[in-house]
Amino acid sequence: MTYHPKSDFVTVMMERGFLADCTDYQGLDEALMAGCQPGYIGFDATAKSLHVGSLIQIMMLRWLQKTGNKPITLMGGGTTKVGDPSFRADERPLLSPEAIEDNIAGIKRVFSAYLTYGDGPSDAMMINNAEWLDDLNYLDFLRDIGRHFSINRMLSFESVKSRLDREQSLSFLEFNYMILQAYDFLELHRRYGCILQMGGSDQWGNIVNGIDLTRRVIDGEVYGLTSPLLTTSDGKKMGKSQSGAVWLNADMLSPYEFWQFWRNTTDSDVGRFLKLYSELPVDECDRLGALQGSEINEAKIRLANEVTKLLHGAEAAMAAEATAREVFEKGGVGDDLPTLTLSADDLGDGISIVQLIVRSGLAGSGKEAKRLIAENGARMDDQPLTNAGLMIDAGALSSPIKLSAGKKRHALVQLG
Repeated sequence: MTYHPKSDFVTVMMERGFLADCTDYQGLDEALMAGCQPGYIGFDATAKSLHVGSLIQIMMLRWLQKTGNKPITLMGGGTTKVGDPSFRADERPLLSPEAIEDNIAGIKRVFSAYLTYGDGPSDAMMINNAEWLDDLNYLDFLRDIGRHFSINRMLSFESVKSRLDREQSLSFLEFNYMILQAYDFLELHRRYGCILQMGGSDQWGNIVNGIDLTRRVIDGEVYGLTSPLLTTSDGKKMGKSQSGAVWLNADMLSPYEFWQFWRNTTDSDVGRFLKLYSELPVDECDRLGALQGSEINEAKIRLANEVTKLLHGAEAAMAAEATAREVFEKGGVGDDLPTLTLSADDLGDGISIVQLIVRSGLAGSGKEAKRLIAENGARMDDQPLTNAGLMIDAGALSSPIKLSAGKKRHALVQLG
C-alpha cells in the first residue's frame, strides 16, 4: 500500500519499519495532526521482566512521545489473571495476585529508561487494567459489553482458529480474554481520550475488537496499528538466544550479556535492527547496514552500543564494549564478564566441566554442553576442551577460570 503520511509519528513508523498494518491510515494521520494524542500498548505481567521481543513495542511508545504524543503503558494486572491465548498451544499457568504485583514492579523499571512519566500533556502514564476489571459485575458486563460480541466472528480470528484447528483445548476463561482487551480500549478512550492501540501483528484481532466495541458503546473514533512479528534473518523468534530469553532487567541479564546479544546480530539484520532499536537517522542505519567484511563488525558494535545505551545508560554500553575488546582482541578476561561464583559446598569433591558450562549459562542442558565439547566449540582459559568427563576441584579454581562457547560467548567461574 502506498500511503504518504503527514504526521511525524506515522512517518517514523513507516520509514523505520515498525508498521505492519493500520485500521485507518488517513484517519489516524489526521487525528495526530490535530494535536497531542494518547496511544497505548498493553503488557501482561507474566514474568518479572519483559524480554527483547517486547522492545519493538517499547520503541513505538518512545517514538509516540518523541513526536509530541502521550504514551500509555497499560499493565495487565487484570488480564494476566486470564492469560492471552493468542497463537498459544496451551493455557498459560494462572498466577496469584501477589505474583502479578511482583511482576508489575519488575516490569515498571524498564519503561522509565525509555519514557518520561509525569503530568505534562505528552508525559507518559502507567495504568493498571485491574482498576476497572477487578470490580466488574459479571451480569452487568455480559449485558452491557458481551452482547456486542459475535461468537461466530470471534471463532473466525486466526489466533482462535489455529488453536481449534489443532484440536487443542481453548478454555472459556481464555476465550474471555479478547473481550477484556477490547473493554480496556473502551475504558482508556472513555477515561483518558486514548485514540490508538498498538501491538504486534498477532494482536490484530484483539485490537479490531476494541475499535468495534468503542464505536458501538460510545460512538468513539479510535484506531489500531500493528508492528511486524519479528524474526531474525535465520528464522529465529526475536527475544531468544542460545542460553534462553534476553531479559531487559539488569538483575535477570547483565548489561554485558545484553550488549553481546546485539553484537552477535547476523550481518543481514544490522540495518533493519538499527532502524527499529536505535535512534540513529535512517540514512546512517542504511549506510551501516550495507557495510561488508570486517567493517560490518564495527556496525554491530555501534548497534550494541546504541541499544544498550537506551536501556542501561551510556556508561554500561562503554563498559560492555571495553570488556568485549579486552576478551576478543587481547585474549584477556575482562572485568564485566558474566560470573558464576561457587561456594566450597557447591564444589564438594569436584564438579564436572559439563555442569559448569550449564550453570554459567553457556549451554541450556548437559546434553548441549557435551555436544559443544564434542564439536570443539568449548574452551577453558582459551584452550580447547576435549574431555567431557573433566572434573574441576578447588585447586583448579585457585584463580578464576574463563569458559568459552564458540568465539563470542564467555563466562568466568570463581570460588566465593
